[in-house]
Amino acid sequence: MKKVNLALLPKLNISWLPKKVSSARSGREVLNDGRVKYWIQHDPLKGVTTEMLVWWFKHLEGDIHFQGNTFNRYHVWHPEDHVHVSYEKRLPDGTVGKGAILRIVEYLGRQKKYIVNVISPIEKLDDSGFIHNPRLYGFLPIARMEYSFKNIQNGTLYENCLIVGWKGFSFKLLRPLFEFLFFDRKHGLAWIKHNIEEVGQFENFLPELYLKEKE
Repeated sequence: MKKVNLALLPKLNISWLPKKVSSARSGREVLNDGRVKYWIQHDPLKGVTTEMLVWWFKHLEGDIHFQGNTFNRYHVWHPEDHVHVSYEKRLPDGTVGKGAILRIVEYLGRQKKYIVNVISPIEKLDDSGFIHNPRLYGFLPIARMEYSFKNIQNGTLYENCLIVGWKGFSFKLLRPLFEFLFFDRKHGLAWIKHNIEEVGQFENFLPELYLKEKE
């Protein structure tokens, strides 16, 4: 796994008004197999298409000219919480898609106890959605991230969920301990807030970035 500076970055000096949690529908539920699902149905993304979203997840690395300055584009996506993203592994032809692997570092709500420091193999990436599977320490499968996209008039319906845990009877038994030690309800709500903020930020930069880089 690539060595990455895990230090919490200074807040990016840009103007932004993150969407509030109340702008979306969200919740928590325990699945029949014992895993815990945190889900979000976002406010429709205005001016953002599914094509733009697929392009974005294939081009997370790089910079962006935003509000008169040049910044790392991942930091602009969430100016307070994001630290690092890269492609730990690309496909043989150098592109990104099913089979590639992400490296992600961020702090939910800028809280050090809610650090995300994982590699995450991509299972799916197309116009209908995106799925990747975070692994702790590079090999422990601890979660599943599922996104779904649907074009609507003037925008996109965007839903996603974080499914915590692993399939099997062992997690049903260990879930209370796992939540107590690693990912409790407050942690899940911090993820919901973070995700609503970063998804809402797409409206402010992605259409312009996509048009510029697709020229």
